[in-house]
Amino acid sequence: MKPLLVVDAANVVGSVPDGWWRDRAGAAERLRDALRGRDEEVVLVVEGKARTISSVDDVRVVAASGTGDDKIVEVVRAEGAGRPVTVVTADRELRRRVTALGAEVAGPTSVPRR
Repeated sequence: MKPLLVVDAANVVGSVPDGWWRDRAGAAERLRDALRGRDEEVVLVVEGKARTISSVDDVRVVAASGTGDDKIVEVVRAEGAGRPVTVVTADRELRRRVTALGAEVAGPTSVPRR
C-alpha cells in the first residue's frame, strides 16, 4: 500500500502571498496539478470557493463540507491505518490532531506550488 499524503489546500495556497485570494479555485487547481506524479497516494482537501475543483488521475480532491481541518482528520483516521501518512499544513492545532493519530507533518514549502 502506498504512503498517504494529505494536503491542506487552503493552508498551502495561503502560505505565499501571490494573489491567490483573487481566484481561490484557480490557486487550488494549480496546487493540485503541481502535486501530480508523486509516489504517494495524494489527497488534496479543499474548502470554501475551492470546493468546486475536481480530482485528476494522480490527485484525489476531497471537498470539506465543514472545516478543512476536520475533513483532514477524518481522512487520516479513515485511510491512514497500516501505512505511513504525512499531512502538509502549518496549522498548529491540526498538526497536534493528526500527530495524535500517528501521522507525520510537513510544512507548506515541502510541496511544489507550480
